[in-house]
Amino acid sequence: MKRITAIAVFALASLVTAGSAVAQGHAVKATVPFDFAVGNSHLPAGTYTISSADDRSSTELVIRSDSGKVAILTTAYADGKQSNTGKLVFDKYGDQYFMREILCSNADMDLALPVSKAEKKVQQQQASVQNSNKDQVLVALNEVR
Repeated sequence: MKRITAIAVFALASLVTAGSAVAQGHAVKATVPFDFAVGNSHLPAGTYTISSADDRSSTELVIRSDSGKVAILTTAYADGKQSNTGKLVFDKYGDQYFMREILCSNADMDLALPVSKAEKKVQQQQASVQNSNKDQVLVALNEVR
C-alpha cells in the first residue's frame, strides 16, 4: 500500500512539474529604434523583452522595457506564419508604427497582434489621402534563454 501511495505521489509531482514548465512560456528581446504602439499603448524607442504564456487559441504577452519603466500586457494569436529568423513586424503609416507580428519559430512565438482602434483610425485617414500606403518595417529579435 505504501508503495502504491509513493508511486501516485511521484506521478502527481511529475505532472505538476511538467505543467509548470509548459506554462512558463518563452521570451525574446529586441531593440526598437522608433516609438511604436501596441494596442492602445504607446511605447518609446528602446530595448524590450517580450514574453508569453501559451493558452491554446490566444497568448498573453508581456512587453517590458529593459529600463523597467514600461510594461504592458496584451493578447496575440497564432497566425500560422513561421520565420527562420526572429523578427518583429511593424505596420508604418507616415511616422507612426504599430506592432503587427512577432515571428520567432525558435521560441515558439509566431504570433499576430489584433489591429487596434488607433491603427484603424490611421488606416482610414491614410485611405483618404492619395498615394499613401502602409509600409512594413522589420526589427531583429534575439531569443532570451
